[in-house]
Amino acid sequence: MSSPVSASPSASPALPAPAADKQPPAADRVYQHIKQGVLDRSYEGGTLLTEGELAAAVGVSRTPVREALLRLEVEGLIRLYPKKGALVLPVSAQEIRDVVETRRLVETHAARKAVPAPPQLLARLAELLAQQRDQAAAGDLTGAAVTDRCFHAEIVRHGGNEILSRLYDQLRDRQLRMGVAVMHAHPERVTRNIGEHEEILAALRDGDAEAAVAVVDRHVGRVLQLARGEAR
Repeated sequence: MSSPVSASPSASPALPAPAADKQPPAADRVYQHIKQGVLDRSYEGGTLLTEGELAAAVGVSRTPVREALLRLEVEGLIRLYPKKGALVLPVSAQEIRDVVETRRLVETHAARKAVPAPPQLLARLAELLAQQRDQAAAGDLTGAAVTDRCFHAEIVRHGGNEILSRLYDQLRDRQLRMGVAVMHAHPERVTRNIGEHEEILAALRDGDAEAAVAVVDRHVGRVLQLARGEAR
């Protein structure tokens, strides 16, 4: 009678099948849904959102909706009204002034510090510029606004100051919201933005820090002028 066959000591135990990818927590999904809607203007300033509508849109209960709304209120994107819903806050004139002032301080400093510009920065800016041209040609104004923000963020990151980079990242949502609003209100502006980005890239390629700073200052300051109706 043959003896039972033993498993080889070197044999590896069977591994469990990989778990299916899990969805993010319900509150995170609601948070991203609302935030994206606010940033791309699907939910414009002045829109009243209700818990029931949001729960149905994302396919969750009302509990994670409340959690997401609390997070967004802390970020200043909405204001909660008990038993009524959440009001999407319009971009205020003061907020525009504050963001533009902060951007000018950070971005002009970063433009000066980025000279001499490393090849990888110049290559990345050229790539983003080409992407923005394609988006403008396709009429994708929201995408062009996102790429616009990425163009400036690359310069800030190469300025060599991590604290300023983190500060700049905190402006991201406000910048995108304003950028999308400006692009839709002034669709012709995207062509001028691209031209000014070309000027910034040319100044960095030439190693001309003062020219880069001057273009960045004029370019960022025009956002405030547009918001006031003073420029096109």
